[in-house]
Amino acid sequence: MAQSRILNIGLIGAGRIGSSHAQLIARAVPNARLAAVADPVEGAAARLAEELKVDAAYTDIAQLLADPEIDAVVITAPARFHAGLVEQSAAVGKAIFCEKPAGMTLDEIDRVRRAVETHGALFRIGFNRRFADGFPQARAMIDAGHIGTPQLLRSTTRDPGLANPAAVAPWTIFLETLIHDFDTLNFLNPGARAVQVHAVADALVAPDFKDAGLLDTAVVTIRYDNGAIATAEASFSAAYGYDTRAEAFGSAGMVTAGDLAASSLRYYGPAGLAGDTVRADTQSMRGAYTAELQAFTDTALGQPTDGPGVEAAGEALRIALGCIESCGTGAPVTLDIVEAIR
Repeated sequence: MAQSRILNIGLIGAGRIGSSHAQLIARAVPNARLAAVADPVEGAAARLAEELKVDAAYTDIAQLLADPEIDAVVITAPARFHAGLVEQSAAVGKAIFCEKPAGMTLDEIDRVRRAVETHGALFRIGFNRRFADGFPQARAMIDAGHIGTPQLLRSTTRDPGLANPAAVAPWTIFLETLIHDFDTLNFLNPGARAVQVHAVADALVAPDFKDAGLLDTAVVTIRYDNGAIATAEASFSAAYGYDTRAEAFGSAGMVTAGDLAASSLRYYGPAGLAGDTVRADTQSMRGAYTAELQAFTDTALGQPTDGPGVEAAGEALRIALGCIESCGTGAPVTLDIVEAIR
């Protein structure tokens, strides 16, 4: 990798999250430069590159990866392509930031691990809540012993709407939504490992799409090897905004993190108390997205920072795959079974 004060980044995937990350790289991470954008959809990369005044736009991802001036890649392509793109990027010496999940199966996670280890590549996974306001502070309180032994944990994701139910792939609620909550629960229960899950899910928001595989509402119970019990829940239809919160309760206290308020403004009127809420993850998590991209950039430039890697990606995916298995059986599932069937 070129050693320079500025990290030249190529973005792979110019969709909704990719466009958001591109803007942050270009405008909010001072020691990063968005040098190229690639997306196989005709015109997608070119439009984003023109908007952000980026020099290079490709429909062929191989052209971006072949550019020796690109030091690092940010992968925001659809999830089913992540493992392969990580392998290709590691093989040509790029530092890698990959949106979650890193793979769709444990075998794919193994492929990612081998690629990263074989080529000595820096790899970070986009578990943004580790960087969101309140969450790292909660972990610091837990590390300091202020809540004692973790006993009950909770994490919630409620998305503000389901614009196109037909576009949601089966099991998305576990593999791409609740996977954030699974990592959050792992993060807030340091040193422990999930051993059993029980998932209940249904299509309560768009029931007409259930037969096509859509699940839009879910509750998951997780047991950890330190005795802690955790709950994760998700809905694809929160009328009031984008809602992500977490709680860790222990033998000596409790910490909470997450707030959907858009500002501290509160209006007191005849109808009661009112306040604005955030309406999208790109609004709520802007600070977290910026912080994780900044940490990745600093580390790639030789200033090491903490951040989730392959191990975190695999641990969260184990839980997600256990949820899929539990939905099929209607019963709790031990995660050693998930590892065995891979």
